[in-house]
Amino acid sequence: MDLPDAPALPARILGVGASQIGLVADRGRDDPDVVKLWIGEGDLPTPDFITAAAHRAMLEGHTRYTWSRGIPALHAALARYHRRHWGVEVAPGRFAVTAGGMNAIMQAIQALVDPGEEVLIPSPAWPNLGEAVRIAGGVPVPVPYRQGADGRFSLPLEDILAAVTPHTRVIVVNSPSNPTGWVMSLAEMEALRDAARERGLWILSDEVYNHFTYGNAIAPSFLQVCTPQDRLVVASTFSKNWAMTGWRAGWLVYPEGLADSFGKLGQYSTTSIPTFIQHACVAALDEGDAVIRTMVSRCAESRAIMVEGLSRLKGVTVFPPEGAFYLMAKVETGERSLDLAFRLLEEARVGVAPGTAFGPEGEGFLRICFAISPALAHEAVRRLEAVLGRR
Repeated sequence: MDLPDAPALPARILGVGASQIGLVADRGRDDPDVVKLWIGEGDLPTPDFITAAAHRAMLEGHTRYTWSRGIPALHAALARYHRRHWGVEVAPGRFAVTAGGMNAIMQAIQALVDPGEEVLIPSPAWPNLGEAVRIAGGVPVPVPYRQGADGRFSLPLEDILAAVTPHTRVIVVNSPSNPTGWVMSLAEMEALRDAARERGLWILSDEVYNHFTYGNAIAPSFLQVCTPQDRLVVASTFSKNWAMTGWRAGWLVYPEGLADSFGKLGQYSTTSIPTFIQHACVAALDEGDAVIRTMVSRCAESRAIMVEGLSRLKGVTVFPPEGAFYLMAKVETGERSLDLAFRLLEEARVGVAPGTAFGPEGEGFLRICFAISPALAHEAVRRLEAVLGRR
């Protein structure tokens, strides 16, 4: 008997693309010999004091349902964190705790975008941004970064505004950028804020990597230039700063007056994240600044190793990123970036992300995560050199 065809799903779901990062990673996830540089995750474990806080909270009975926007103690800790690092006052009622940064992005898109509305996304971009827009019925519109002769990426305001149409609803900014490493200056934020105000547009600022910069200061935040009434939503996560990728905890900052709406979104998407994890997040925020400094310093050392080492390789051009913890390496072998990523996995036992995972503008590039130990960075360069050769 013939089996019936699979039930039809809505076009917005059928149109969701497969992750090319996942396509490569699935071939080597369980291979202990592979140096895994394909995903945005460091190689350090969660610090003991964070794990201990979660354990303590479980033993104290914090294992039941709680507020959908998060526990008040975590809202207060988030307010202290933003005051300490950016000098801004964010009322505790403007925070919503989410199941990681991805859930933060999804809730923000659900809140801001109606079907058919356009969302401008600088590209190459983290692929989840565009797919979140498609799932919500919106239309992602790429705005290509420019790249100068010195390798620095830029995003001129005129390029963003040229992409605005009557259907535009949201402008996404990811600074520091995954995958380009571009960092938006405070002056650029002010200019975009003014343009968004004039046009009645929302800004969705993905500030996940704002501590990972390689100058003298952390990256600026839109919260420094916007009022609590501006059309601004900021998304962030506990994953990167405190090695908590598997804990699935993040947060949103939204304008005054929207607590009820975001409370409902949280209620109907996750109810809340586990209560004991929220207590661990309080510990991360209040006690974890030294952890952040250590992670950034470690990334800076591995960044230098990989930039210097990869620059020696045949057909490879790489420039130090301003922020985040990825290299966008231009590799000229005549292969598609996805095919090259598969070949390097097979021959070098190094897992990297193909540039086209981040949009067609990424063709010819590989994205390489350097949130790893300096020793592992040296090993990755050695393996890649064995396959690609020296200049």
